[in-house]
Amino acid sequence: MRHGRTILMLAAMLLLLAACAAGGNELVGTAGVERDPVGFWWGLWHGLIVPITFLVSLFTDTVNIYEVHNAGNWYDAGFVLGLTFSIGSGPFGASRRRSGRR
Repeated sequence: MRHGRTILMLAAMLLLLAACAAGGNELVGTAGVERDPVGFWWGLWHGLIVPITFLVSLFTDTVNIYEVHNAGNWYDAGFVLGLTFSIGSGPFGASRRRSGRR
């Protein structure tokens, strides 16, 4: 019974991770597209899902980890912040020493 729950939980986690992957970027190589460029919040989201998007991008040419039609520095700031949380340490990564130990 416990083995079945583990498999079910792993399948649910895999489905959740697959749902977070970014889609194809149809704007690659286009200029003057009539769409607003993405900004900080999309950059944050793309940075958060970069591990999954990177894996998908290895197997397909239509998925990129970075939005090419972006608003510039604000998108970059969001992307780096999201990347820090997803790959880097985030707010909980810094280890703190306890005052009693040395």
